[in-house]
Amino acid sequence: MTDTIPADFWRGVEQFNHGQFYDCHDTLEAIWMEAVAPDKAFLQGVLQVAVALYHLGNLNWKGAVILLGEGISRLVPYQPEYFGIDVEQLIDQSDRLLTTLQQSGPDQVGAIAAQINPDAMDGLPETIASDPASLPVKRPIITVLV
Repeated sequence: MTDTIPADFWRGVEQFNHGQFYDCHDTLEAIWMEAVAPDKAFLQGVLQVAVALYHLGNLNWKGAVILLGEGISRLVPYQPEYFGIDVEQLIDQSDRLLTTLQQSGPDQVGAIAAQINPDAMDGLPETIASDPASLPVKRPIITVLV
């Protein structure tokens, strides 16, 4: 990890946590383009999770599933924390959402997307009312540790 975390990274985290996934992508992509290893792959993982959530908001099941999977895979080596954030928690929340999407299939993408409130900052799980056996669904939140 570089000695200094770019200031715009924190703006990207804030955008992510407020459900502004397109803006988060733009902010973090600018940092990612200038980054070098090992930070570059970490930033790409966060970007992929953000874009997956953007796809989910647009009811693009396939895009959400693919990018959640790729983002999670890129973030795994950075556990438990990196760049001052709780990577382990971000992976866990993203993986739960990915599992829910995969188990529910494309036909339920609207119901799942409706459960994720981009204005909610508490990150509490919500269940899909039509399927009580489903996993809790919550929007991943980036938890700052520093």
